[in-house]
Order: sequence, then C-alpha cells, then structure tokens
Amino acid sequence: MEINGERLREDIEANAEFGALDVEGNGRTVITGTEANRKAREYFVERLEDAGLDVRVDAVGNIAGRWTPESAPRDAKPVAAGSHLDSVPEGGIFDGPLGVYSALEAVRAMRGSGVEPSRPIEVVSFTEEEGQRFADGLLGSSVAVGERSVEETLALTDGRTTLADALETMGFDGEGRLDASEWDSWLELHVEQGKRLERTDLPVGTVTTITGITHCAVEVLGEANHAGATPMPERTDALVAASEFVRDVEEGANEVGETTVGTVGKLNVRPNATNVVPGTVEMGVDIRDVSYDAMDELVSLARDSLSRLESERGVETSFAREFDLEPTEMSDRCRRAVHDAGDAANIELLEMHSGAAHDTMHVADVTDAAMLFARSRDGISHNPEEWTTWEDCAAATQVLAGALASLAR
Repeated sequence: MEINGERLREDIEANAEFGALDVEGNGRTVITGTEANRKAREYFVERLEDAGLDVRVDAVGNIAGRWTPESAPRDAKPVAAGSHLDSVPEGGIFDGPLGVYSALEAVRAMRGSGVEPSRPIEVVSFTEEEGQRFADGLLGSSVAVGERSVEETLALTDGRTTLADALETMGFDGEGRLDASEWDSWLELHVEQGKRLERTDLPVGTVTTITGITHCAVEVLGEANHAGATPMPERTDALVAASEFVRDVEEGANEVGETTVGTVGKLNVRPNATNVVPGTVEMGVDIRDVSYDAMDELVSLARDSLSRLESERGVETSFAREFDLEPTEMSDRCRRAVHDAGDAANIELLEMHSGAAHDTMHVADVTDAAMLFARSRDGISHNPEEWTTWEDCAAATQVLAGALASLAR
C-alpha cells in the first residue's frame, strides 16, 4: 500500500492558494466564515467526492467524508482521521491541511491497493480549530464530543455576526451533529511545531501525551501619577511590579520541570501614556505541562509572586484561573497501530509529547485516539516560514495510512 506523495502535494498546494499572502515564504490567512474559508471547504468537498466518499456537513460546519467498503458491515463503527482547514492570521500552509489531506490520501491509497477493511473510514475537517473568530479554539471538535451544544455554538459571535450566519453565507450550514463517540478510533497527523524530530533526524513522531493548558488572568493595581513630579521612592508603579511577575513566571517554569512552560503573553497597561506612572496592568498567563501536578505547582508559584509584590511593592493584585484543561494521554491501542505501521514502512518513529493543543484533545475524551507528527523545519509554525518537506509529508502519511488500515481491520 503506497501513498501518492505527488497527489498529496498537489492538494496541499491547491489549498494554499485560498487566503494566500504576498509575503516571504508560503503564508495564508483562512479565518472561519471568510471567502478563503469557503473556497478551502468547497475544494475539500470536491476532493472527497472525487475519491468516492459520501460527504456530510453538520450544523456547525464540520465536514466528514465516509468510505464504506463492501467488506465493512454497515453498522460497524468507523475509524476516523483528519484535522482542520482554518489558519491563524499569516499562518503556514501545513498546519491543519496536512492532517486533512493526508487522511484523504490514506483512503485513496487503501482503495487503490485493494485493502478490504472491516470498518468504514471517515475523513474529517473540524470547524475553527485555531479559534480566531468565534471561540478560543477547538470549536468544531468540542461540539463533536458533546462539550458544547449546537445551539450555543451557532449563537457565538465575533461582535458583528454569529457563527450561524457565517456558515449560512458560506453555504456550510449543515444538519445534525458529527458524533465522535460513534467512532471506533481517531488519528490526527500534524506538523510538529518544534525541533525534536529535526534534532534527532527523524521524519515522523508519535505523541504520548498532549499537554494540559491553564490560562490565568492577573491584575496588578498601583497608582497612576505624574511621571515628572512623582519622586521615585513615592511611586506605586504597577508596570514595574508586573515586570517582576513576568520574570517570576519564567524562572518558576524553569524550576518546575523540563516539560513545564509558562508565558505571560498579554499585557494591558493603563493609562498607557509616556508621561504617566502606570496605575494598572492586566496580564494573560499561559501555563502548560504533560503533568497536571507540575501545572498546579507553577500556578502556586505565580500566586506566591503576587503575594510578594503586594508586600514589597505596595500594589494590590488579583488572580483568576479562567481556563483549565488537563493533559490528555493517547490510546495504547492506537499508538501500537502507529508504531506497527512505522515498522512496516521501515520508518523509525520518535515518541514525544505535544506542547500545543489539537482537536485530538477533545476526541480522546470519547474514543481511542492518537497523534502523529511530521518534522518541521527549524520548528517554525503559525508563520509563513512554516515548512515540512514533501518527502516528510509523504513518510508521515505512509505511517498514517498503515495505522488506519490496521485499526480498520
């Protein structure tokens, strides 16, 4: 069973034209509900239909193409694979589309080689994985696992229009709900977005755990005052205190563990004027690890930092843990299928964790799931410079196809 790397490349390059940017590299911007998103969806549906798959679109715009071979009973639970077609602003061409089109190519390879699975296979594209318009991310998969209702999801708004209206405008307002709990298993191929595969000179990795994520909202209250008339010893500068907190989060992450990361990625300084001592700073903190205990430890260190600043700097602070997602372990059964497929293709796999969130996090809550990574050049992603060689795309897709065939048997 050999996949067609050139056909896979043609699909990804064609998809890259939707929302293409005139920048250095290969950039695209494909936000849910835009013209670029409509074209990407329409092209994907065409490719599914060309491959002989039965296509359906659910009420929140999730797309699934099903191959039901004659060898599979109609009531057999399908094996599913896929990813997403949307992007971040000025993103790359592989993040998402590689997972979607590698799944389609795997099905085409199986059909072309006469594989007779005993389960149907579904190729899936979830709505708004990147969370750039209507939600924080993983939107379509959250509905597919029942975490969000269809009704509340369609009512989500970007301040101008609802998701329901955006889907209707694109012609992708379908019916019903794609139910991931009905799948026997799920696989997702994604670019690594890191350098571990590159450092080990391996083209493909298999994920053991997807990191947990905590988002915290922090506020530091000082006193706004005149930048020229307020002596240094008399200041309660919220930004100076906040800068110490930023440093403490970085130092704390380094102390907690090798896989712990902590980021203060958002600051809102008020009144934000050059000649005014900052009076208030609002911060957004991102904490991640494959160990939930480690995440808790860094949260505790962040709280300790704020307590120290209140004592030493005279500021007032607040801390809220607003979003909390525990680490997600991958299924042993699915991981074995991936490893066996790598062995069959003579492709060595690296076991690794994922530091980024993916739709698989949700799907793993309701069925057996696993992820594969393809090597990223220089670890760059969410950037027009994102690049995975076509040879690595083909190698990872070969492993995906073998694992899907195994699970479908």
